[in-house]
Amino acid sequence: MTLITDLAPAAGCLLDAVPLLIDRTFPLAERFKKKLPQSIAELSRLLTSGRGERGASYLEKPEMLQAYLRYFLPWNLYRLSRLLPGLSLELCEGDAVTDLGSGPLTLPLALWISRPDLRSVPLEFRCIDRAGAVLRAGRRFFAALAEFTTGAETGTPWRFKTAAAALGAPVRGKPAALVTAVNVFNELYEDLPYRDHAGLAGKTRAYAGLLCRDAESSVLVVEPGVPRAGEFIACLRTALAEKGRLPLAPCPHAGPCPCPGGFSPGGKKTRWCHFAFDTAGAPADLHRLSAAAGIPKERAALSFLFSGSAKRSGKTAPAARPAETAEGGLPVRVLSDPFPVEGGNLYGRYGCSEKGLVLVRGEKSRIGALVPGSLFTAESVAQTRAETRDRKSGAFIIDIGAAAVRTAGTAAPASFRAGPRKRRTGS
Repeated sequence: MTLITDLAPAAGCLLDAVPLLIDRTFPLAERFKKKLPQSIAELSRLLTSGRGERGASYLEKPEMLQAYLRYFLPWNLYRLSRLLPGLSLELCEGDAVTDLGSGPLTLPLALWISRPDLRSVPLEFRCIDRAGAVLRAGRRFFAALAEFTTGAETGTPWRFKTAAAALGAPVRGKPAALVTAVNVFNELYEDLPYRDHAGLAGKTRAYAGLLCRDAESSVLVVEPGVPRAGEFIACLRTALAEKGRLPLAPCPHAGPCPCPGGFSPGGKKTRWCHFAFDTAGAPADLHRLSAAAGIPKERAALSFLFSGSAKRSGKTAPAARPAETAEGGLPVRVLSDPFPVEGGNLYGRYGCSEKGLVLVRGEKSRIGALVPGSLFTAESVAQTRAETRDRKSGAFIIDIGAAAVRTAGTAAPASFRAGPRKRRTGS
């Protein structure tokens, strides 16, 4: 199994229904439908090159909210629906989830679509966003989606508390089991100069404090799969580790991050941790709307970090275990698409390990089987006396034609996993 999973058939059917359900829930007059592709293109510009013109309350404007609901929300649901089934979220009856910058309840909607095992579990979602209009739209759409799924108006034990407030506002209620933030922080550090790593790290430590107010909570942060977001995720990984919160995914270790993003001392861009995947399973109506807006998507990408709670992990992060296990294996998380390797008919993929960046080499068919997000163990690494490094990247080379390879699960090694949680009853 891989972190980036294929869509389950039922999840694919629900995603296919999303555009139609949005149209039913938020009907548009014909004249506004004709302008929708231009509104989507304009919102895309305001979120990228024109962000200085956007303003804090851009989703309070009806035309921008409709563009967001019809384009950005479905694409975000698709991305999350490929990610969430591969994470051990461990949500139990009566748990609370605090969703920061919730928008139109994107994270709860994606959980409903992609995690049917949680639909019957009584959960409380505290959804916070500065735009009240988008929260109200999210509640309406979640009710429509739940009714569509179950056939009943009151077909879910999930309960929602929404608050139009700033990110740092107090969150009332019992401690959260999970704190989430999806596509939130990139809007907060976007004004920093691109090479200001120290400034980004400083802001990130403050954001880590917001995410860690509940000692028992796990933390899930998802950002766009772009270099700056990858640099932020690496900074957040460090800041959370300083608070005793170990990375559970995608990292296969708790040592230094080999993909920190940003720039090297020589001024070159360094690799950032992200996962890219195809969009063939996205709704056909969404593809058509994307093409009409002039921003079609053949690939989707994200950067993310899932960290354990401080209470279950201990007050401080333990030192990383030795790079080779007692059995002689090295856990490696596959990061990149395959590419031809110089000097032969071999192919390679980059990966993350306790040895740092890894270049996995082998025959095309074997490399092709190691999809981005998958975790495997190279079992004969400990037998290699001299480490071989790639001249171009400096990555440690693993030849899987010679090394035994064992496919592993999606989570971090056992020494870095949160302990099992007891199922609770009541609230």
